[in-house]
Amino acid sequence: MAKTIKLDPINVNVAIQTNDNLLSGLLSKDLQVMKECGGRGMCATCHVYVTQGMESLSPLNRREQRTLEVITTCTKFSRLACQARVLGEGVVVELPSGMYISDIDNIEDLIGRRAEDNILHPLTGAVLVEAGKLITRSMITQLQDTQVEAKDYLAKTRDA
Repeated sequence: MAKTIKLDPINVNVAIQTNDNLLSGLLSKDLQVMKECGGRGMCATCHVYVTQGMESLSPLNRREQRTLEVITTCTKFSRLACQARVLGEGVVVELPSGMYISDIDNIEDLIGRRAEDNILHPLTGAVLVEAGKLITRSMITQLQDTQVEAKDYLAKTRDA
């Protein structure tokens, strides 16, 4: 039987089958949510805040807990959408603001522009460049290094 979750702040309702994860609902609405680790709970790209109905979700598992511990924007309302299964009604989900560095096709194109959104690290969720800040060549070098480190880490976890 389907359960309805609400997505804030866009005020959209999504039907999710009981025991399906939040990620399936988010992806069904074409939201900019990624799954860099393939839904294995090892990256921050599907990190969400559950503002209501935490008791209507499956409990945290060990892997999710470990991943949440390294996400710098984690709060007591944080969950990984790939790991949180919907068991009941009343769940309200809010997406963190920003875009993940792994979602940027050509980082070089950002030089000299202002970041439209916060640019986030795919493993820790840390803000690498704040929204509105000018993106310099030195920032681009750091972003490229971060992108390579994240790709290497995620490749290793996929092979494990």
